[in-house]
Amino acid sequence: QVQLVESGGGLVQAGGSLRLSCAASGRTSASYIMGWFRQAPGKEREFVAGIRWSGSSTRYADSMKGRFTISRDNAKNTVYLQMSSLKPEDTAVYYCAARLGTFFAMDTQRYDYWGQGTQVTVSS
Repeated sequence: QVQLVESGGGLVQAGGSLRLSCAASGRTSASYIMGWFRQAPGKEREFVAGIRWSGSSTRYADSMKGRFTISRDNAKNTVYLQMSSLKPEDTAVYYCAARLGTFFAMDTQRYDYWGQGTQVTVSS
């Protein structure tokens, strides 16, 4: 069992930056893969980025490469999503998720634990 709490969302102007945090509590494991997802109004939840709890392997959705960076601080049990050059199209609820497994996954159904989400709104 792991509990995830996101923070750092808010209102930002286009071109600005935000850093989202996902604090994990309860049981954590080196076998966890952490992911960020987002869901915009009227759209399905989509994969943003993923990182292994151990090691430095990462994966990004193609549309996020170059603007978003996922990182972690194991000592703080926290995963971050640094977002730069934000666009109005990035407006969504951003969710932190975790799964046990060897491989990265982009499907929401493959993730076992979810945070409550944090709203990111990018104004133009």
